[in-house]
Amino acid sequence: MSVIRDNPQAQVPAADGTLRILRYLAGRPAPVAASAIARELELPRSSVYHLLTTLAAHGFVVHLREDRRWGLGTTAFELAGGYARQQPLARLGRPLVAALSDRLGESAHLAVMSGGDVLYIVEERAPRRPALVTDVGVRLPAHLTASGRAMLAALPREQVRALYPDASAFPDRTGRGPHTPAELRELLREVRVRRFAVEDSEVAEGLRSVGAAVLDHSGWPVAAVAVTWADPDLHEAQLAEAVRETAALLESRLKR
Repeated sequence: MSVIRDNPQAQVPAADGTLRILRYLAGRPAPVAASAIARELELPRSSVYHLLTTLAAHGFVVHLREDRRWGLGTTAFELAGGYARQQPLARLGRPLVAALSDRLGESAHLAVMSGGDVLYIVEERAPRRPALVTDVGVRLPAHLTASGRAMLAALPREQVRALYPDASAFPDRTGRGPHTPAELRELLREVRVRRFAVEDSEVAEGLRSVGAAVLDHSGWPVAAVAVTWADPDLHEAQLAEAVRETAALLESRLKR
């Protein structure tokens, strides 16, 4: 007979502790030490280590061994992405993305993080513009896309290190883009300075994109708005402000 059947009440504290740990980590701006989790949640330290180890085995948290800290893992991103696909991001974002596309005359989209990928949840194609690979439901490596770079730049640096620990975590499509953690760190530093992200022919030859992150009330990047274009005479600065304005508008509506 299983432990749950023998003593279902014994599982309640573990389930409660697990959910409290996940909620706590989701509200922190950066990974934290297990001792801090135990102290803040008033849980036994041994129980916290046991629960964290179990969560890590399933990908819900990651252990940053050098820093001796714990943060949310890629499986937690998957859950967030599932919620985002249902409500309210797609519903609130669709008319804003459509208005952005109409305003600029270029294709626009909305994406969320899903592990080390971006997942497109809204796509608005401008007429007489090149075909794109960013259909709704398509995943692309986050480090190659403007949307992904905008969100990665807003993540805690420890979380980015966990997603991109070494060169094996950098697939490419056209031979361009960052190939090492150091190259990605420098690229994301530039994104933070500019407050928007760009990519040039790293997803598809001849196409460029500019993206801006949408943050929740805690500063976590829940999505990104982006525009893609092919005209070589059209500069990113002409589009970036409109993209940032749309991201800020969606951000404000999410916080209502």
